[in-house]
Amino acid sequence: MSGSRSSFDVVVVGNAGVDTNVYLPGDRIDWTREANFTDNQDYVGQAGGYAARGYAQLGCRTAFVGSLGADSAGDLVRAELRGDGVDLGGVFLDPAGTARSVNLMYAGSGGGARGAGQRKNFYDGRGHMGLRAPEQVCRELLRGTRLVHVNIPNWAREVLPIAREAGAAIACDLQDVTSADDPYRLDFVDGADIVFFSAANSVDPWAIARAYLERNPLLLIVIGLGAQGCAVARSGAFATHAAPALDWPVVDTNGAGDSLAVGFLTAYVLEGRPIDDAVGRGQLAARWCCTQRASTSSLVTREQLAAWG
Repeated sequence: MSGSRSSFDVVVVGNAGVDTNVYLPGDRIDWTREANFTDNQDYVGQAGGYAARGYAQLGCRTAFVGSLGADSAGDLVRAELRGDGVDLGGVFLDPAGTARSVNLMYAGSGGGARGAGQRKNFYDGRGHMGLRAPEQVCRELLRGTRLVHVNIPNWAREVLPIAREAGAAIACDLQDVTSADDPYRLDFVDGADIVFFSAANSVDPWAIARAYLERNPLLLIVIGLGAQGCAVARSGAFATHAAPALDWPVVDTNGAGDSLAVGFLTAYVLEGRPIDDAVGRGQLAARWCCTQRASTSSLVTREQLAAWG
């Protein structure tokens, strides 16, 4: 393993892999034809990939705990993360191979530049439901780190008590939540200090937030609301934050929620900024991500946030 075990600002725990974005020429598939002509792009993505690269490109000392296969996709992920300076001492083998996603990209009902970038995701997590992260390696990596950013492969729930013992702030990104009763996510809700979730497919995100606060009253909850911005819930208080008024094109929404979390947590946990300031920086990071087409190589930088702030 590389790096000093007490030198990290953040340890990202989750899945990274290779995404294939399939860009449709319009807003739907022509099912009357066998062949549809598309633009297909491969890149390093998924929640762990976006988060690890996002922190590193913000200048944070970053380590990654996650599974990769002994395959060409895993080689690509390792090379890209290593190129960003991410410590890979926590990478362990998935015999089933590196996780893959296919993201079907289309213009959306609004059309035009701001209506572009909508997606349907088809995720192949390979062996993550049956994997276990190496406990001693995790203990060494997490010792002394300030922030542990946890995504939700099944094996990651076993890292939560290790992070708690290490005394780090624990943030869990629950991704797309449709019900507060989903048992898969409850360990992450119970084990976190801060949770993020997307309301893209939620009928009542406030009800979900209230239920989570009943389970874990000390939670800080950040809810991604897409083009409507985001919301923050804490101790029974709820506040909404409009999206920044920017004319940047929206070409790809993959990674927007991950970037919101990275920008917010860097500001709030690592820099000690107030919540409103952290929300603003998180939203700028998310909007910048949406201008990047099939890429995690040019996520927002500290210099860009300083210039825009």
